[in-house]
Amino acid sequence: MEVKAKKHLGQHFLKDINIAEKIANTISNNTANVLEIGPGTGVLTRFLNQVEGRNLYAAEVDIESVEYLVGNNIIAPDHVFGDFLKLDLPEIFTEEIAVIGNFPYNISSQIVFKTIENRKLIPEFSGMFQKEVAERISAEPGSKKYGIISVLTQAYYDVEYLFTVDEHVFRPPPKVKSGVIRLLRKDIDKLDCDEALFKQVVKTSFNTRRKMLRVSLKRLIGKSEILQDEFYQKRPEQLSVEEFVNITNQISAIERS
Repeated sequence: MEVKAKKHLGQHFLKDINIAEKIANTISNNTANVLEIGPGTGVLTRFLNQVEGRNLYAAEVDIESVEYLVGNNIIAPDHVFGDFLKLDLPEIFTEEIAVIGNFPYNISSQIVFKTIENRKLIPEFSGMFQKEVAERISAEPGSKKYGIISVLTQAYYDVEYLFTVDEHVFRPPPKVKSGVIRLLRKDIDKLDCDEALFKQVVKTSFNTRRKMLRVSLKRLIGKSEILQDEFYQKRPEQLSVEEFVNITNQISAIERS
């Protein structure tokens, strides 16, 4: 039985076993539970299964893939779940899980945001993205690729761009290169600010990323004198996570005054 890649699911099956092994090795053996997103034909799954004592789970929406994986004893039927974006992770897992996968390009950013939301459950995360998305997630302040997903991810995880993957190692080959990144959760329970407001400040700032902060944040801060400070002459891509935290606290103080 051959599993056919389905365009509407954004499937591009990895066929290079050396790269599959390399990706599998990006997560440690410290976390006993591992959830693979989009296992497809199980090329990566086979390597993930080789670690003794590991409990491997999969999130897969393609019924044909599930039948192949279960039918070939690559993964246990009661360890397969559906759409990762719809899973209630705290309901399913009572212990921490590592997340890994060759992520469908069309939902890869959503996968990252869901991981951030469930960060208390996910200490490590790694996998393959469209190269441009991987570069955005791992971008540093000052880079043109640095944006909302960079700040929100790096607020809670240390991000490392590991390596680039060429198009020809997939079936069918995508039109762009891929990039593999790794996220390791930082040793913090929460940010030192109002986290909901922090998210709003980051999104508001980058929604008009070509404008200075004094312009983009005017709606949040109003006509406060604070906008006249030299700091607010900067553009959002120049700010670190810590500086966004500071701005959030300044806005919180204004709201309380």
